[in-house]
Amino acid sequence: MAEQVKGPASYFPSIEKTYGQPVAHWMALLQAMPPARHSDMVARLKNDHGLGHGHANALVAHYRAEKGL
Repeated sequence: MAEQVKGPASYFPSIEKTYGQPVAHWMALLQAMPPARHSDMVARLKNDHGLGHGHANALVAHYRAEKGL
């Protein structure tokens, strides 16, 4: 039995389906951003790329956790 994905990554299939881009695309965008607070990164994804709050928050949370921020 496959282990159920939990946390921010549980949003990834929906993000890819909704916005037509792989998660790697969004991670690259976050990597290219200048250093910023979590909320500022979420706002940028929402304002510049049209993501919903939950999806943007999940991507930023995952990115920051992976980077140890």
